[in-house]
Amino acid sequence: MPPTEKHFETSLKRTGKEYTELHRWIDDAENKNERHDFTRIWDFGPQIAEQYGEEGVREYIEHLREDMENKFKKIRHQYKDAMKEAQFYFGIVPQEK
Repeated sequence: MPPTEKHFETSLKRTGKEYTELHRWIDDAENKNERHDFTRIWDFGPQIAEQYGEEGVREYIEHLREDMENKFKKIRHQYKDAMKEAQFYFGIVPQEK
């Protein structure tokens, strides 16, 4: 997942605002897991809309989307590497030189 500061940059490019406080709230270490839970968007959305407007809610969703995209990209690379190792181990493919 990108560092919180990277979210400031992407928000700035999209909206002209960094939404610094919002991104720090989302990435708060003690509450990070629950605030990144897509099923909780309906729970947190009204609070965010009240404080930051509808654009803030979109930025919250974009933050989650960016984190999910990066997490899955990392997992795909790990999977690809593990599959190569397993295929070599079982003689399915020759070891790369």
